[in-house]
Amino acid sequence: MPLLLGPFVRLRSGLVLTWICLFSSGFTFIGGEHADTVTHPLPAAFSDLLPHFLLEPDDVYIVKNKPVTLTCRSTPATQIYFKCNSEWVHQDQHLIERDVDPATGLPVMQVKIDISRQQVEKIFGLEDYWCQCVAWSTTGTQKSQKAYVRIAYLRKNFEEEPLGKEVALDQEVLLRCHPPEGVPPAEVEWQRNEELIDPKTDPNFFITVDHNLIIKQARLADTGNYTCVAKNIVARRKSSSATVIVYVNGGWSTWATWSACSAICGRGWQKRSRSCTNPTPLNGGMSCEGQSVQKSACTATCPVDGGWSEWSKWSPCGADCTMWRSRECTQPTPSTSGKDCQGLDLQSLNCTSEQCPQTASGAEDVALYVGIVAVALCLTLLLIILVLVYRRKKEGLDADVADSSILTTGFQPMGIKPTKPENSHLLTIQPDLTTTTTSYQGTLRSRHEITGKFSLSNGPLLEPLPNGSHTLHNGKLPSDPNDFMNRLSSQTYFKTLPRDNVNTSYGTFNFLGGRLTLPNTGISLLIPPEAIPRGKIYEIYLTIQKKEDMRLPLAGCQTLLSPVVSCGPPGVVLTRPVILTMDHCSDACLENWAIRLKKQSYEGTWEDVLQLGEEVVSEPYYCQLEAETCRVFTEQLGRFALVGESLSMAAAKRLKLLLFGPAYCSTLEYNIRIYCMDDTQDLLKEVMQMERQLGGRLIDEPHVLLFKDSYHNLRLSIHDMPQALWRSKLLTGYQEIPFYHIWSGSQQTLHCTFTLERQSLSTCDLTCTLCVWQVEGEGQSFTLDFNISKDIRPLDSDFLLMDNCTPALAGPSAFQIPYLIRQKICSSLDTTCPNGADWRLLAQRLKLDRHMSFFASKASPTSVILDLWETQHFHSGNLNQLAAVMAEIGKQEAMIFLVSDGEC
Repeated sequence: MPLLLGPFVRLRSGLVLTWICLFSSGFTFIGGEHADTVTHPLPAAFSDLLPHFLLEPDDVYIVKNKPVTLTCRSTPATQIYFKCNSEWVHQDQHLIERDVDPATGLPVMQVKIDISRQQVEKIFGLEDYWCQCVAWSTTGTQKSQKAYVRIAYLRKNFEEEPLGKEVALDQEVLLRCHPPEGVPPAEVEWQRNEELIDPKTDPNFFITVDHNLIIKQARLADTGNYTCVAKNIVARRKSSSATVIVYVNGGWSTWATWSACSAICGRGWQKRSRSCTNPTPLNGGMSCEGQSVQKSACTATCPVDGGWSEWSKWSPCGADCTMWRSRECTQPTPSTSGKDCQGLDLQSLNCTSEQCPQTASGAEDVALYVGIVAVALCLTLLLIILVLVYRRKKEGLDADVADSSILTTGFQPMGIKPTKPENSHLLTIQPDLTTTTTSYQGTLRSRHEITGKFSLSNGPLLEPLPNGSHTLHNGKLPSDPNDFMNRLSSQTYFKTLPRDNVNTSYGTFNFLGGRLTLPNTGISLLIPPEAIPRGKIYEIYLTIQKKEDMRLPLAGCQTLLSPVVSCGPPGVVLTRPVILTMDHCSDACLENWAIRLKKQSYEGTWEDVLQLGEEVVSEPYYCQLEAETCRVFTEQLGRFALVGESLSMAAAKRLKLLLFGPAYCSTLEYNIRIYCMDDTQDLLKEVMQMERQLGGRLIDEPHVLLFKDSYHNLRLSIHDMPQALWRSKLLTGYQEIPFYHIWSGSQQTLHCTFTLERQSLSTCDLTCTLCVWQVEGEGQSFTLDFNISKDIRPLDSDFLLMDNCTPALAGPSAFQIPYLIRQKICSSLDTTCPNGADWRLLAQRLKLDRHMSFFASKASPTSVILDLWETQHFHSGNLNQLAAVMAEIGKQEAMIFLVSDGEC
């Protein structure tokens, strides 16, 4: 019997197998202490087959201290042994079972071993613990796959836990989770309010491969506490709960229908409302922005009672000796539930015996009729003569005024005599005493004394007065100041005009022109001489519309740059452009702006009538834009506003920043109000008047801030207060005014209030710094250091409102250049000179040459230039400077300004 000698094999138990003898008839295992010989011969038919495994050991995990069992089954096999980490497992640790496969008759051997935690821990950290079984047959050996034995665990702390969130409805939500370290790796599941989330049943949830939870579209039902759960065969861990709140921002419902007019007859109000229920704000969502109630002016049609017309003439006497006359209920016709006319519409009368056709008239009746006809003809002739005389006298009302004392009203003589006697005919203008002249004796009235006030609306502009009757044909002005308003009140457009004695001026003007001014607003209207046709007398108004009542349709990057100004009545006939002056708040860099002049049409819509830089001289509108002022030349009166559209983020508006505090403070709290408004004089005046009513006073000089179209908000904060004496009650570090509220230019006056609290009433000294800046933009700061109880700084609001000019001036008193001198200058410079000494040189010397094409389009370019000079220098104009310019041109008319009192 051949003997196979195997090598020495050292087992972990310390035993030594000295010899392994494998015989053809059996297997002999020789141990270090004893030897067992087991012989299991295979049938001859299967003696040449290699063993194959029916069951191989799998990877297992040791949980806590429980040992694990590895199993191996093979056929045909004479012996099976385990080898762990390259060392043979002792025979005593094997549990062997033998059987025969009934289908093949082959012997089947199954071997099991137990692995304890201590065995694995002995090599922990060196390498993984693994075991493999080896099966023998008479033909050879086979090895199974390696089975790894690991100690299972799961740590307590999550590497990343989910965090709570507040999200808007329909927004995607991502909750992150990184489970604790463990062997085997932990499986992750998610719970909402302790209930398992199954993405298969609710596809709105999705769990990523790295265990994060995604809510695709947040629903209100998704609000809850979310928990990440990690588990393996050892333990189950829960993360801390993450609260997800799904909020809903409020939305306005549609406007309800307008309510009935509050007035039964005449002017009243109607309103409509909407609610923040589409949708209703939920879970802390934002409420709706804007007004829930809108008011609008309305006019209820009054009942009109019927009135009789005049009786018709009597009919001829009929055959029945009766004559008839009739009348109709048409003066006026009853309407709107008015009463019908009371009385008879047909009247009869018996004829006298002489008028009756059956009675012949006598000769004396014929003589009576002839006398009546003769008297009627005489009266008619006399009436015609009176009409002709009246019309001749009326034409004299608008005749050229030859009295030089009227035409030079307002002229201030300089007391300098001319040096060239040959031009003495230009110095004094003697009236022609041989001509019968009639000077204008009309009165001028400013309509400031009118006390009634009417609210504004966004209705159409003023329509022309009935029959175009802007002229008073009798040459006599009404003495009652309410007459003009009473006549306008019958017109449908009157609801758009305010009766505000502060922001409205009225005056009566003829061909000599004049000026209307709204003091302390920078707004004026110059009516040049000859702008009103001769023979016409107009009553003209100038007013400011409040922005909150006059909403312009602004879109995109558009913003309101000026006040909304009305002048009228519209529809009057002008032969020359008038000049409307108003402030604007742009930075005047036209490369960053597209600035348009808008005018409201008769239907109430706003139309672009002009874009700066693209003016067409043939149009009835022209605009001159200066650093802070806009001057509009217009041949049509109406309602105007300047609107700008930014072309780049470099476009900027000028904001005026004003600080106000209480004039007297007797409490621990002290409020500082910061106003942020467009840099125009009318808004400055409005804030000053409002603070005067609130008992406030200006506590620092105004600052100007450039606010850019960068979509960034305006921030305001307070710093550097002595903490031991003062503290701010503001909970956050700063306050913000939204960008759009400022950029639109149509909001009411914007301001923020900082409430400071002093420690005791004896603390009166306040030092701090107030900062106002645009996020990622320019800023301004106010450094305050004053005593709130003894503030004697000369910064009262009145010092900013120093314009005390007369609201209405008519005739020569409205101009610095006397009327006749103006005519001489125009006649001298309007004619083109080859050497250029004409109106073109005048425009160049006055630095108005950029408007040369506009001047050239007018019948008298010089008069337009002088009109513009009058508007620019009404308060600060120096006639000597204009005289010097005329002298440079070489025109002797400049000497007119240098006459003395005696010569004038």
